[in-house]
Amino acid sequence: MTILLKLVMTILLKDELSLDATKVRRLDAKSLARLASQALKQEAMLSPKPALVDSRGSGAHTDMDVGLLIKSAHCLEPYFCKMAEAATLHPIGSELRRNIGALGRDAELAMRKATNGVNTHKGAIWALGLLVAAATKANTLDELFNDAARLANLPDEGLKAVYLSNGLQVRHQYGLSGAKEEAQQGFPHIQELGLPMLFISRGSRRLRVRRSA
Repeated sequence: MTILLKLVMTILLKDELSLDATKVRRLDAKSLARLASQALKQEAMLSPKPALVDSRGSGAHTDMDVGLLIKSAHCLEPYFCKMAEAATLHPIGSELRRNIGALGRDAELAMRKATNGVNTHKGAIWALGLLVAAATKANTLDELFNDAARLANLPDEGLKAVYLSNGLQVRHQYGLSGAKEEAQQGFPHIQELGLPMLFISRGSRRLRVRRSA
């Protein structure tokens, strides 16, 4: 997930980076959805990823391969577009959260239909849905992460039951945080680790300093 979100942030960044308020491009819904889908496809192809699906093979997975991940990413693009469009119509708040939640559930159904029931991108639907919605409003990375966190912390009023996925079972068993908590905290691993390393790899001398909590 860190690799995936890092790719999306890379695409959203402008060339000019400031020290404490890195600006992001204001893109339309279709562009944001296309970039989100592209990030999923790039993450799938990235190799090597030991024990994970990559261009070399399925790793420890027995139910998915690169082709399935690409198919899943492709089918999710229109749902990311709808999430971004919803965000252009509503401010950050309960109504937008309700819309994003409903669209996310529709996206998951489409994903499972495309993959014959395999959960390829449930966590990515959650994280990227929040980010494409926030990206329609944000002018800086701080605003992007803050708005995504605000959305993530609002209750999903349309959620009737929680599916106990493998990830949730591990979280409960070992007391770990997951994609939900990462988003609610404003994606700290992306801010503190992913982006700084990305800037260094690109040769930027002006590294962004994460806002204080």
